[in-house]
Amino acid sequence: MMTWQNTPKIELHLHLEGGAPPAFIRQLAFEKKLDISNIFTPDGGYDYRDFWHFLEVYEAATSTLTGPEDFKRLTRAVLDESAAHGVIYTEAFLSPDFCGGRDVGAWKEYLHAIQEAADEAETAHGIMMRGIVTPIRHFGPDVARETAICAQETAGDFVTGFGIGGDEKAGLLSDFAYAFDMAREAGLRMTAHAGEWCGPQEVRAAIDHLKVERIGHGVRSIEDPALVEYLAASGIVLEVCPGSNVFLGAYPSLEAHPIEKLRDAGVNVTVSTDDPPFFHTTMTKEYEDLAQVFGWGQDDFAALNQTALDAAFCDEKTRAALRTRMENTDV
Repeated sequence: MMTWQNTPKIELHLHLEGGAPPAFIRQLAFEKKLDISNIFTPDGGYDYRDFWHFLEVYEAATSTLTGPEDFKRLTRAVLDESAAHGVIYTEAFLSPDFCGGRDVGAWKEYLHAIQEAADEAETAHGIMMRGIVTPIRHFGPDVARETAICAQETAGDFVTGFGIGGDEKAGLLSDFAYAFDMAREAGLRMTAHAGEWCGPQEVRAAIDHLKVERIGHGVRSIEDPALVEYLAASGIVLEVCPGSNVFLGAYPSLEAHPIEKLRDAGVNVTVSTDDPPFFHTTMTKEYEDLAQVFGWGQDDFAALNQTALDAAFCDEKTRAALRTRMENTDV
């Protein structure tokens, strides 16, 4: 079987903390004398029952990250792993909730540390990173506005997007429209987690109320043919995370996953890992699994990466440099 590890890849949907290798979190917990042993399996992986328990384990893991230096180490660990699987550009969700408690001054210190590590990884491996500031949905719309202020204050070459994650069943997306408007005024580009656990109506809500150009996951759109047709016509891009969806039980198997049906219907789909060590995946594994189950080949993945590159929240100079790298790399 062909390995896809060295294929240049664009990843648009990666949670920075969710990319933390378990060994990295265990080491931090050891250094800080924190007992979070209950979040690990006997073989050292993350342990949880379902998506909502996963959120609890995720927050327990992030409790070890208590300062800018921790996030610098985290960023380097995550980007080193991504680069090892051929990722040349990644967009990571960054949460001021976990980086200084949404205090703008503290957030800037955390962000500086994250960017330093990103610069180091780019020098070492050639991987580029951009940040998407992300409020946590189940923390509520008032907290999201505080997050939006952090986004406004740091929008620029590195922080290029704004999104929303967390429990999709908490509250209404329309309640977050003001926070998104704040970020949009700062020139940030918009995405939102929707249509992973809730149905296609959640995808419509993200489009109608938050005016996003990308949807995180969005796979439940397949249940509404009119929505699928709209997505195809509008060019809105889905940040699909097949391994995550299957691991968490949104779909029983990759064979049952709608990514190919969405693609065949003309919807712009991309592939990402979401929270790779939590879901025992990598970008290489995502490609290998799609190749095995759906028969995707080099042309399919080239088209997939072109879609991701076109949808990336980066400036045109960066996009051109990435395009050159993709065109000049032998697979």
